[in-house]
Amino acid sequence: MPQKTAALNGGLFFSRPPVQIGENLLSQIQTPQDIKNLSHKELSELANEIRRKIIDTVGKNGGHLASNLGVVELTLALHKVFDSPKDAIVFDVSHQCYAHKLLTGRGNGFSTLRQRGGISGFTKESESPHDFFDNGHASTSISQALGLLKARELQGVDGKVIAIIGDGALTGGLAYEGLLNAGKDAKNLIVVLNDNQMSISPSKGSLSRYLSSLTMSIQYQSVRSAIDKIVSKMPASRFFQKFVFRFKRALKGLLLSENMFVDFGFEYVGPLNGHDTKELVRVFERVKKLKKPVVVHVLTKKGKGYSPAEDNPELFHGIGPFNIADGSVEKFDAESFTEHFSKAIVDLAEKNPKVVAITAAMSKGTGLASFARRYPDRFFDVGIAEEHAVTFAAGLSKGGMTPIVCIYSTFIQRSVDQIIHDICLPNLKAVFVLDRSGAVPNDGETHQGIFDIALLKPVPNLKILAPASAAELKLCLEWAAAADGATVIRYPKKSSPSELPPFSFPLEQGRGVLVKAEEFAPSLDYEPYESGEHKKRVLLASCGSMFSECLVAARSLLLQGVHCDIYNLRFIKPLDQDYFHSIAKDYDALVVVEDGIKQGGFGAEIECEALRRGRSSVQVLAFGQNFPAQGSREQVLENSFLSSNDIQRAALGLLNERKNNA
Repeated sequence: MPQKTAALNGGLFFSRPPVQIGENLLSQIQTPQDIKNLSHKELSELANEIRRKIIDTVGKNGGHLASNLGVVELTLALHKVFDSPKDAIVFDVSHQCYAHKLLTGRGNGFSTLRQRGGISGFTKESESPHDFFDNGHASTSISQALGLLKARELQGVDGKVIAIIGDGALTGGLAYEGLLNAGKDAKNLIVVLNDNQMSISPSKGSLSRYLSSLTMSIQYQSVRSAIDKIVSKMPASRFFQKFVFRFKRALKGLLLSENMFVDFGFEYVGPLNGHDTKELVRVFERVKKLKKPVVVHVLTKKGKGYSPAEDNPELFHGIGPFNIADGSVEKFDAESFTEHFSKAIVDLAEKNPKVVAITAAMSKGTGLASFARRYPDRFFDVGIAEEHAVTFAAGLSKGGMTPIVCIYSTFIQRSVDQIIHDICLPNLKAVFVLDRSGAVPNDGETHQGIFDIALLKPVPNLKILAPASAAELKLCLEWAAAADGATVIRYPKKSSPSELPPFSFPLEQGRGVLVKAEEFAPSLDYEPYESGEHKKRVLLASCGSMFSECLVAARSLLLQGVHCDIYNLRFIKPLDQDYFHSIAKDYDALVVVEDGIKQGGFGAEIECEALRRGRSSVQVLAFGQNFPAQGSREQVLENSFLSSNDIQRAALGLLNERKNNA
């Protein structure tokens, strides 16, 4: 039976019964309050259950595994000590928030993780009052937490604000901007540094070495351990605890003389064992009482508790469905654009010794792992620092190299100013390879690659290419590396389609290739076009990443007696309008398909030029003014009216309109 509890206003409300020890703990957890009275032994059992739940779910749905397994005890300790949402917990990137979701009322729906209409793989404000931001990009948490804290202070709202940031996210400049600002007077701010020596790829550079110096000091660790043993045998008192806390701080200052967090104005606590819930709870209870900004340095192991993820945390950072028994991932016969790019850049580097590759903590995700092994001196992983990656490329270019910068489309947004100011203004040679362009499966609103065309198309001295196949991708890369100035090459997260002869035609700047029906549907039984009163000829024009959807639509139209060809633009910018419209004029309807937002895209440019030339039978299909929700790639396109069925309907609608107006 529910227990009656006195309410603050003098009335009564019914609360749930306390968690029953010995039963399945996780199924009984609906709010963080449910873990407040659990013992450390019970928290340990709960941690095991959470890990099993995460592994089972990600094994079926895919998702971020290693990062989430590494913070289970840390999340439990935070929710045991602090009172969310009164105390706000802000996850940086938030690809480590699964345990948080399971502790904040989303356990029953957790099986829908990353599915259409299901639980998001990142924190999401609309899901829970315990999620304060929709976070999917790195290095934002400290600035967000500081702003939230100041807003609360101005309105007289009490409570701590905790920012959880991985050491990889500290390679981003935004994190330091937040730290420098917060160290001044953010008395209720706690920054938890989750130090696992990883971002996505292993952490690189001086920051990683610096953190290692803090965590690996034998002097400090041995003296600290001895002090802890002595203190544990002494009678506890508030005064004595304060004395010990300050003494350890002084000792730390003596043995670790360089501590940038202290220099920024923070109290520094740590390093702590991030998998020892008892120690974490004890320290957080002390830190909660401090009235000054604090950095709590926690050591965790990415993939903790699942040996395949511990052994290969980079692979299991973000992974598709896998076999839980051995961690094996299903292999598909068709290779992805990323895999084809991986081979193409190695081949290019073999021919051209000036080619260098740059990535922002995504060597495996962008397909550069093979390049890094083959040409380690010509490979640069700059950490989660896209702005630096672009300006670093400018320096390499000025020095005579050919930099190829490989960044996901959604993350290139962070470096638009550097592309404009540092690359295009001086008209330097550089190649930007944007993986995950267009519709991105399962990661939701924060990861869609639909803005790069509109953001970059207006920039002078910049060309934008969109290959439709592996052969065309190789041609685009070789062309871009030889061309003057800067070039963007964008492609989707999907398998590349089967090759067709036009994909191997040499590139001509500004021009695409016409793929005729007899080339992609030679065996289809359809009526060939014959001149008549009402002609039925349709041209589908698309960027390379939408070719597969156009192909399915074209084949369906052919079976309905509508002759349909496909024009693959290749060049989004520059676009040879005269050449394109000299081809399009022979068709009765033109459907332009673009996997970017319509405003500022190439579809709007084509439509405007068509109207100027007196043509009205044109329709542009593109993303609208909304952030596409999570789902498979097919579902994302369907929800935005960009599926093959939508393309087919648009073509038939234009033909019917033309017929009715004839």
